[in-house]
Amino acid sequence: MLTNFKQTVLYVGVTNDLERRLSEHYFGTDHKKAFTKKYKCFYLVWYERHQYIDHAIDREKEIKGWTREKKNKLVAEENPNWRFLNGDLMEWPPPINNIQ
Repeated sequence: MLTNFKQTVLYVGVTNDLERRLSEHYFGTDHKKAFTKKYKCFYLVWYERHQYIDHAIDREKEIKGWTREKKNKLVAEENPNWRFLNGDLMEWPPPINNIQ
């Protein structure tokens, strides 16, 4: 789950390469009208891993259907201070050559 710097919006997505995807969001290489680009959502505050992509997609759909309050509670369970986790997983900010 990603948020912007002021934590006013949340974005839920699925990927098979979290580091690559965070870099894409950071550098805005998505479609120019992409939600994450528009709202500068590239700060990771929560994530979970799944062995099978279909399970990950089902979970993504489930969470996307939740209220903001329920999403906030999910983040707060594992990350009560809403610390940005990007640097735990990768060099942050990512180097420019990290994007393809």
